Amino acid sequence: MKLNEIISCEYDIPIRDIKIDSRKVKKGDLFVAVHGYNVDHFDYIDDAIKNGAAAIITDKDYVANIPIIKVDNVNERLVEICKKRYQYNSKISLIGVTGTDGKTTTATIIRELLDKYKSCAYIGTNGLFVKEKLEKLDNTTPEVPDLYKNLKYIDSENIENVVMEVSSEALLHKRVDGLRYKYAIFTNISEDHLNIHKTLHNYINAKLKLVDLVDGYIIFNKDDNNLDILKKYKNAISYGKDESSDFVIKDARINRNYSTFKIVHKDEVYNIVTYLIGEYNIYNLTASFIVCYLEGLDCKRIVDDIKDIKIISGRGEKIDFGQNYDLILDYAHTENGVKSLVNSLNKIYSNILVVTGAAGGREKEKRSKIGKFLLDKTSFVVFTMDDPRYEDVNDIIDDMLKDTDMTNYIRIVDRTSAINYALSQNEYDLVLIIGKGRDNYMAIEDKKLKYCDYSVIKDFFKK
Repeated sequence: MKLNEIISCEYDIPIRDIKIDSRKVKKGDLFVAVHGYNVDHFDYIDDAIKNGAAAIITDKDYVANIPIIKVDNVNERLVEICKKRYQYNSKISLIGVTGTDGKTTTATIIRELLDKYKSCAYIGTNGLFVKEKLEKLDNTTPEVPDLYKNLKYIDSENIENVVMEVSSEALLHKRVDGLRYKYAIFTNISEDHLNIHKTLHNYINAKLKLVDLVDGYIIFNKDDNNLDILKKYKNAISYGKDESSDFVIKDARINRNYSTFKIVHKDEVYNIVTYLIGEYNIYNLTASFIVCYLEGLDCKRIVDDIKDIKIISGRGEKIDFGQNYDLILDYAHTENGVKSLVNSLNKIYSNILVVTGAAGGREKEKRSKIGKFLLDKTSFVVFTMDDPRYEDVNDIIDDMLKDTDMTNYIRIVDRTSAINYALSQNEYDLVLIIGKGRDNYMAIEDKKLKYCDYSVIKDFFKK
């Protein structure tokens, strides 16, 4: 498109793409110098020009030998600019999933169930998934230009629905403000991302911004007290063990290889069998079931389809290489996520070894709570690195150990060595590797080095 087709100006130069990160700018791109919470992209206009930017949009004065368009508020204009450039089709039905934990699993389940009857794409932590094609994304909820570019691509593939994870950071930074959702699912809210939001109150309020973007139904976990406020909305539908929920979870039975439970709605009882482990997945499945119910799908067929879902990549993923113990890979890294996972697994395993760490540069106050909990609730803990960034791994592990005098642990800084050590132990009935799931990198300083827990596991058993 021409620049004057994207924004009112005198320039009719062609624009290849829109970028807000100067490092990603290529020849012919439009660079929008937005103001971030930690970085002012105005400071990188020179870099964008060196990389080939065809024009700049900013809300400050700037002189250069390429077109500079000055606007009143560059952040507010970004959505409008992207909508015009990528010609976003608002007819696509959007399903937003937010929550401290369970976003990826719930969104993935919804995509798998819906896609059998109504085409459905996925945007989230695991990437962009369209018609069996998976592409990696930089963020759980992409930055505004990437988000609208992805939606345009999805539309070009004639997809009817998109289920997307909506992070608190995306809501805070208004990445999704230009979208309207048919459904918004709230899985749970617990204290998290306080390095960004500062207080739990701010974090909850950021999540609740999604409510204002919903044209259809709000679907929420009634067993979570932090979501009580949602019950006041007329378009809210609740689920949980609470008997007053619209969809009641009953008779949950959790086993090593499968779980059973009932979903009761009005006079109907739906008997669910699932191979996804853990009580938390019962909640994720129930939220997903409600979307299918509201979409008018045959619920008996949905019950059968749920039974067909065997694995969610990197989320409670049971891995079998013929070892004489169970092996589970999981992304759990928040305090709530770790506790939910381990408490659920303790009901079916008596002897658990866990490999864990904590990310650098965030949530330092949670480290000792997670460390103490794991030492109390599992048989043995291997403490190691998990995206240390600019922190020393030993300092992070010290933080995890500072509130306990228990000794049922070992410290192995290198994560590959830590996992190899854990996999070589045969006296446990479960080896649980948590924190990174199927992430394909290790964040060290400002670099993302190639790394994957699953690859380490696979290589160990190959040898």
